[in-house]
Amino acid sequence: MIPDGIKVEIQPGAVLVNGPKGELKVNINPVVKVEQTDNQLNIQRTSDLKFDRSMHGTTRMLIANAIHGVSEGFSKDLEIRGIGFQANMQGNRLKLQLGFSHDIYFDPPEGIEIKANRADINISGIDKQLVGEVAAKIRSFRKPEPYKGKGIRYKDEYVRSKQGKTIATGA
Repeated sequence: MIPDGIKVEIQPGAVLVNGPKGELKVNINPVVKVEQTDNQLNIQRTSDLKFDRSMHGTTRMLIANAIHGVSEGFSKDLEIRGIGFQANMQGNRLKLQLGFSHDIYFDPPEGIEIKANRADINISGIDKQLVGEVAAKIRSFRKPEPYKGKGIRYKDEYVRSKQGKTIATGA
C-alpha cells in the first residue's frame, strides 16, 4: 500500500520513490519484477530458487524502507558516557571530545542531519542504510568499554560490565 503524497515510478532495473522529505532510488535485481496496480506494488520472482526467494524479500523490504524514509524519515540516537566526554555542532561539523589528546571532527554525508547536545547525538535522514552507517561510524570513534562503561553507545544499548582485576594476597 502506497501512502498518500508518495509517488512511485518503476524504471528498468530501479524503482524511484518521491515524497515530501526527498527522493530515493532503489536498484532492483533482474530476478525480481515490480509492477504497480492502483495504489499497491506487486513484487514477483522469476523462479523458486533460494537466491530468487531471498532477493524477493530483500527487494520488498528495500522498497518499503524507501517509502517510509521519504514519508517519515529514520533516526538513531546515541549517548556519550564518560567524564569530560561531549559532542557539539560547529556549523555543519560534529565535534567530539572523547578523552583523546585531540578533538575528532566528523562531516556528515549528504542527506544526513546531526543534532548534538553534549551527551546526546541524534542522527536523522531518509536513507535507512546511510543513517545506520553514520551512527556506527560515530560509535566506532570510542566504543563502550565493559569496565567503566565509558564511550559512545546507542540509546537503548545494554553494555555488560565486567569485574576488574583483583589483587591476590600472598602468604
